[in-house]
Amino acid sequence: MAENARDVRTVCFRIRRFDPAGDKAPYDQDFDVPVPAGMVVLEGLWYIKEHLDGTLAWRSSCRMGVCGSCGMLVNGRPMLACNTQVRDVADDLLLVAPLPNFGIVRDLVPDLMPMFETHRTLLPFIQRDDRTEVLEPTDQYWQSPDQLLEYLQFSFCIKCGCCMAACPTVATDPVYSGPQPLAQAYRYLIDSRDGGFAARREALAGAAGPWRCHYAGECSNVCPKGVDPARAIQLMKRQLVLDYLKLGKMRSRTPAPLLGSDKRKGRRDGIPEAPPFTIESAK
Repeated sequence: MAENARDVRTVCFRIRRFDPAGDKAPYDQDFDVPVPAGMVVLEGLWYIKEHLDGTLAWRSSCRMGVCGSCGMLVNGRPMLACNTQVRDVADDLLLVAPLPNFGIVRDLVPDLMPMFETHRTLLPFIQRDDRTEVLEPTDQYWQSPDQLLEYLQFSFCIKCGCCMAACPTVATDPVYSGPQPLAQAYRYLIDSRDGGFAARREALAGAAGPWRCHYAGECSNVCPKGVDPARAIQLMKRQLVLDYLKLGKMRSRTPAPLLGSDKRKGRRDGIPEAPPFTIESAK
């Protein structure tokens, strides 16, 4: 314990500050922070707020890489402050700034509302034509493990905005939807239970859709959850082309059926049901 206590380095946190209520432009401010081994950037920010400057503002919540609230630019790269160790990315100087390609609410707090609004317009939820069954369900919609794997990795998105901050097209094109909303649109397009392709097609076929993406791939490189939005966008292009040329049938136009009577017969599309779990079977 004593040896670990001596393993402390002083790191200068150079933080981009901006208060729209009084500042004309963002500026940098330096803070010297004692950094023991294992300290993450978020802990350094809390040290500054509690000991050096109580006016510092940022956004955070879960502290475990799940909520996505603490996305920020750390040494020029979009990261989550809660799971980035200071000594992994800096020796004596750490640059911390709000995510680029967004407005600044205050200090390290980016305005993510445009991303959320675009995400909403691309209908990020399963759509069905059988409204009565949706509102008053009588059974389950079956999905195979392979169908699950087609969209599973895209469902890990935590909407932190890091991919949007890294995208060069988002930086220069105000119309382009960006990797986060587009990847989530594809996540539902490819879901076998969804039937909303026609409803999304108009937005995806225009300038806000995937066609402005030139596959820089930075969105996928910086994703803290391992999502590959660049791949989702390219696959979405393929789906739209196939639909336009009528060379392929979108699976999302034929939503997964109810288990219905097949379930009651003990089979799903010819696959035998597992026997019910009982205490005796577990012995």
